[in-house]
Amino acid sequence: MSYHLVKTKTDRVIDVIIYGILALFALFALFPLYYVVIMSVTPITEVFRNGGYVIIPRGFTLDAYKAVFASPTVPQAFKITVIITLVGTALNLIVTSLLAYPLSKKPMPGRNIILFLIVFTMLFSGGLIPLYLVVRATGLLDTIWAMIIPGMVSAFNMLIMKTFFENLPDEIEDAARVDGCGDISTLIRIVVPLSTPIIATMGLFYGVTHWNEYFKGIMYLNDRTLYPIQVVLRNMIQTASVSSELAVQSSVVQELPPETIKMAVVVVALLPIVAIYPFLQKYFMKGMLLGAVKG
Repeated sequence: MSYHLVKTKTDRVIDVIIYGILALFALFALFPLYYVVIMSVTPITEVFRNGGYVIIPRGFTLDAYKAVFASPTVPQAFKITVIITLVGTALNLIVTSLLAYPLSKKPMPGRNIILFLIVFTMLFSGGLIPLYLVVRATGLLDTIWAMIIPGMVSAFNMLIMKTFFENLPDEIEDAARVDGCGDISTLIRIVVPLSTPIIATMGLFYGVTHWNEYFKGIMYLNDRTLYPIQVVLRNMIQTASVSSELAVQSSVVQELPPETIKMAVVVVALLPIVAIYPFLQKYFMKGMLLGAVKG
């Protein structure tokens, strides 16, 4: 026998109010992205006619994107960002997994001390100047590795991954050891395949962090050919003229409003993350729930 919940008039009114509030929050969240995209494809005449503010454009143009990709700066910065994100995320996941897996085992000697030291770094850090001195002393200045190696492991991400490993049944690993697998073989052949949700979630966290990183580029990079896309965008936003940052003749971009070109660069920098996220969303929620709650 099945029972159907009959909603009263009050329940329906409350549902309408809740959905209305959620729709309003969604509008607030999506409108800035919508405005950036619209401004990047709106013809210059319409931008000037509306005083630089357009909501529903009457025309469509890709001149801003043509100007952006005609510059050697943006494609080079985009390539550098892709390299940093792919290499950095892969190393982050490897090192984080190798640290989280042994710490998930309670019999490990010194486990509590190591965990205390890791958590301590979440509350206190050595400071900006000591970190810069370490990077300089290790010869990482003006190299891509300066964007990857400092902060190789996030303590927060490691703790979530450790909790996920603790939730895995011990019987599975015991069976693997009976079959002759060592610790590394058990991790690679058994634990990693079972940990796809948390690995995808941590990969998304690390990947977004690398993609949006600009502060390390400002601190550690003087070679403009190594600038990631976020540093280029930051420099463009801080200057009134974008032609110098794009490294092209001013005649190429002087017919376009600087704001339009800046919006086009924002879309170029944002599009890859927006395109990848839907494919990882199903792992994201599952990984966070399983990794944050101890079963």
